[in-house]
Amino acid sequence: MIERYTLAEIGEIFTDRSRMEAWLDVEVLTVEALAVLGRIPAADAAFVRANRPVVDDEFVSAVNDRERITNHDLAAFVDVVQARVGKPAGNWVHYGLTSSDVVDTALSLLLRRAGNAILCQLAGAVEAVGTRSVEFRDTIMAGRTHGMHAEPTTFGNKLGLWTLQLYRDYGRLERAVEGISVGKLSGAVGTFSNIDPQVEVMVCDALGLKPVPATQVIARDRHAEYLYALASLASSIEAFATEIRHLQRTEVQEAEEYFQEGQKGSSAMPHKRNPILSERLVGLSRVMRGYLVSGLEDIALWHERDISHSSVERVIMPDASILAYYMVVKFTGLIKGLIVYPQRMKENLDSSYGLVYSQSLLLALVNAGLTRDEAYRIVQSAARQAGTERRPLRDVLVSMAGAYLEEQVLSDAFDQSRVISNAGLTVDAAAAVVEEIRRLGHGRADS
Repeated sequence: MIERYTLAEIGEIFTDRSRMEAWLDVEVLTVEALAVLGRIPAADAAFVRANRPVVDDEFVSAVNDRERITNHDLAAFVDVVQARVGKPAGNWVHYGLTSSDVVDTALSLLLRRAGNAILCQLAGAVEAVGTRSVEFRDTIMAGRTHGMHAEPTTFGNKLGLWTLQLYRDYGRLERAVEGISVGKLSGAVGTFSNIDPQVEVMVCDALGLKPVPATQVIARDRHAEYLYALASLASSIEAFATEIRHLQRTEVQEAEEYFQEGQKGSSAMPHKRNPILSERLVGLSRVMRGYLVSGLEDIALWHERDISHSSVERVIMPDASILAYYMVVKFTGLIKGLIVYPQRMKENLDSSYGLVYSQSLLLALVNAGLTRDEAYRIVQSAARQAGTERRPLRDVLVSMAGAYLEEQVLSDAFDQSRVISNAGLTVDAAAAVVEEIRRLGHGRADS
């Protein structure tokens, strides 16, 4: 991922140093498991642990130099580790293993760490949106379908639905992280031909991973599930950001992104206050879905393994994780700083001459004894006339069907508080989700 979208706390997980440190964890734990099982001398295992190399920039450089000869990154890594541990103990490093045992198990460690970091930020996003949902619980606004005024809703209801969707994304990602938290040390084609199955159990237990049956590689449907969870999350953020972009349009002006002191919206037009962060999030969600397509195509490998997935995953797994983290952090800030204009929402709602109460009028006429089609045609005709003549729908309807409706019934049909009286149920559900997130806590344990 390019530096512009890489936040340090998530980017650090996918550095060469971090990756090789995870490889070394697997290798050293395997040596120690072999010693516990009596397959190698215990003194040699202790020596490997005591002389474990420090994975720093110099170490990474040495591995890269060696790879230019081996043309195999894990083999180069093993050569450097064995040389630095020294003989004879160093000879036990990578004993009975194949490269995918180390690479796949270590990748699971990194993805679990990254997934938990994203979950931590996502919990904060759920809380931020849910909190603002409660803040705007009774802020009435026009609901819109097909881009046109429908019935009134509340901004709190809108944000409440976002909260619940993010919480579902949280659950999806949580399950995906669990699904990817697995390891395998079963050898060349996964049959434990040259390694005791107990080694896999012991190493995975030490790493907090679940040992799973595998070929030479862990099945890639697990990785695809992780990418799907991230793509789903990104698509949710895209949906919310798209709504904010619409609400910020000059013709609407119901909400807008925070515009900091000194910020410039356009290099040419000083008046512009553009929804640049929302637009950025929409664009990045398109990139994220591309990673998912690649991940799905990685599921099909030849026989017990090939490496057609390897080059893809070197790009998509770090990039998708880093990008998801960035998007959640930025979206949380967007929501916290979002400027809302309740008065403008009310003005826009009232600007359609009461057309948003057409269903209430339809039902009132049905209650008065008209057939549904008769009532529909009367209200439809009145709505068309009100819109064309820019007159209040109530006035037009009285002239067309006033004999059917008592004044109190008419007033009830146009009562704004009545039509949004149950909108708070969604806000209540969002508030409950926020409390659940707070109860669980934002921090996630990881080894």
